Amino acid sequence: MRTSIIGYPRVGGLRELKFATEKYFKGDLSADELQNTAKQIRKNQWLLQSNTGLDFIPSNDFSFYDNMLDTAVLFHIIPKRYADLKLSALDTYFAMARGYQGEAGDVKAFAMKKWFNTNYHYMVPEIDDDIEIKLVGTKPFDEFAEAKAIGIQTKPVITGAFTLLKLLRYVGNKTAEDYAEAVIRSYADLLSRLSGLGAEWVQFDEPYLVYDLTEADITLFEKLYNGILSSKKDVRILLQTYFGDVRDCYNSLLSLDFDGIGLDFMEGKETWRLVEQNGFADGKLLFAGVVNGKNIWKNQYEKTLAILDSLQSKGIDTVISTSCSLLHVPYTLKNETRLPKKYTDHFAFAEEKLAELAELKVLSERVYTQEPAFQANRALFEGRPDCNDPSVQEKVAKIRSSDFTRLPAFSEREALQKKEFALPAFPTTTIGSFPQTADVKANRTAFRKGNITESEYVAFNRRKIAECVEWQEEIGLDVLVHGEFERNDMVEYFGEQLNGYLFTEKAWVQSYGTRCVKPPLIWGDVSRSKPMTVAWSVYAQSLTDKPMKGMLTGPVTILNWSFPREDISVRESAYQIALAIRDEVLDLEANGIRVIQIDEAALREKLPLRRSDWYSEYLDWAIPAFRLVHSGVKAETQIHTHMCYSEFTDMIRAIDDMDADVITFEASRSDLLILDSLKENNFKTEVGPGVYDIHSPRVPSVEEIRAALDKMLEKISPEKLWVNPDCGLKTRGVAETTASLKNLVAAAKELRNENH
Repeated sequence: MRTSIIGYPRVGGLRELKFATEKYFKGDLSADELQNTAKQIRKNQWLLQSNTGLDFIPSNDFSFYDNMLDTAVLFHIIPKRYADLKLSALDTYFAMARGYQGEAGDVKAFAMKKWFNTNYHYMVPEIDDDIEIKLVGTKPFDEFAEAKAIGIQTKPVITGAFTLLKLLRYVGNKTAEDYAEAVIRSYADLLSRLSGLGAEWVQFDEPYLVYDLTEADITLFEKLYNGILSSKKDVRILLQTYFGDVRDCYNSLLSLDFDGIGLDFMEGKETWRLVEQNGFADGKLLFAGVVNGKNIWKNQYEKTLAILDSLQSKGIDTVISTSCSLLHVPYTLKNETRLPKKYTDHFAFAEEKLAELAELKVLSERVYTQEPAFQANRALFEGRPDCNDPSVQEKVAKIRSSDFTRLPAFSEREALQKKEFALPAFPTTTIGSFPQTADVKANRTAFRKGNITESEYVAFNRRKIAECVEWQEEIGLDVLVHGEFERNDMVEYFGEQLNGYLFTEKAWVQSYGTRCVKPPLIWGDVSRSKPMTVAWSVYAQSLTDKPMKGMLTGPVTILNWSFPREDISVRESAYQIALAIRDEVLDLEANGIRVIQIDEAALREKLPLRRSDWYSEYLDWAIPAFRLVHSGVKAETQIHTHMCYSEFTDMIRAIDDMDADVITFEASRSDLLILDSLKENNFKTEVGPGVYDIHSPRVPSVEEIRAALDKMLEKISPEKLWVNPDCGLKTRGVAETTASLKNLVAAAKELRNENH
């Protein structure tokens, strides 16, 4: 057997690309210096993969920001407003990713959405009727040649034609079908050029195939690839899928002239059944995704080798592969010096997964049951230390159906809260975090390293909180936050204070662009030992007469943004976390905090890609877990939640069923498309669609925000509309945050004066 990976992380083992790119944004690094950093990262990774014996090494999986954006640029999908800036190619690319505000003009960024069921965010390319799709970029060719120059043959990785057309945002009258012929020509040109450079394999990523497909979808897919494959000549094509199974089009894949097909055996519920019942095509390679690309636990060789044995027994020529790109896991365990070996023995990050592939390759060719590597791996799965807490398991077992229901009903609570808070029309607030300036980060680092005392750390944060409260009052916001200066990350912060979690030093994972997160690891049963946020919130409330929001992360997001256990169900994990956060909610309320925000930014993230599985596999525990957190509070306590950068229109009813009092969510990058769905579903919850994009450095004008609010009022009744940014402000600068919030408040007051 041979081995393959679908893609590799790209920010650098120590986030070298992140830091270089951010310096470039500030003007502290030249374009050539940035390109040299990227080139060194690629070289190091290709050499690493080659040295581990990987047979199919990817290229063009690298990106300065996002691979979907790369594909759009490659095929000339660049809206006129960006081209008209007359910037360099690199800066035009970043303008699409981040927006641009300067001498050349003022443009917003592309929309940003979650990449299928992951915490990675992709840029949504936009296409209008005047755009001509054609091959204009050189990135795949340049990187293939770059690898070849150091003696490494790679398989270039390209977003597939079908997934590209399905994920584009169409802003004109044309549809995907109208662009099919141009796409076929462009991909044919791509293959011709790669073939001329000496490429032996090209990987087309088609994750969209794991969704529910219509007959029209399958017809479009077949049309695209019948056209593209007719021109492949000397290069072989791998059709790669991931994040699920391809039950709707499996036989179509077998009938088309692909040389290899990549199937996900980890998340693909029906993958094995499809192969067993339908067989596999002679002459094609099956790239079997049997090493989990999304979680950090070691591969269980016994199960994996059983799958490989079965495939071999059927005479299927198999390549051992990851289930998806390793983009979704950290680089290497080599950077982790603090975790005891009894824990790290159970983990495999990207580099360690390369070693697993190599080991599985050797074992698959032997009578492996007596091999030392197999025996050692089997022993790992016979038990893990420190995992079980009977008291936590007992609490979960005692949850009653009434614990998921908050009383009184929403309408009665809403009336009581209007009277309790007496907020003005169109109340203004922020999502929670304020800019994490250099001094804030330095204070946290100094405390973590033991260079300052706890009292010094607390005193500094109290000063920042006081400044933040004063800042918000000067701006004129109605419902305030404490700024979250004590928090490194909205999940990691809570995980550090919960039992059952482990933490890494440098296990960074890219979330979007230069934004990286360090997901905690759920090792055992989760519980709360003491209050986590109460002291900070109570202090902040003491500084103002305005309502101060207690800020928490919800159980589903904590679970989804952690690396979860695989030895218990996700439902069990979610309820354990929910009970811990419920304790914090009740403590906040008991200490005088009357507004509590429980963020569920990642609610949609693990929603099954097939609608038929939504309730049976996810919403049947995710929504109850959130309700469990807040069901015990008083009617007068106002519960907020927040969600960001996902498609919500198709699950609005489930969101309303969370029974929060106020929900804020991202809407600015998606042009407020969610408004129609809110109206159609008679959304009862008070709502704050974000009026400006915080992931862009540009400052929205009063007029721009006012226009957004006017559009909202066409679909949302005035008494239910809140005014807020679309996400937290921790990544923004102080000056742009101040200017943006002043404009936000001014727009709200202008609207308030006109309506009353």
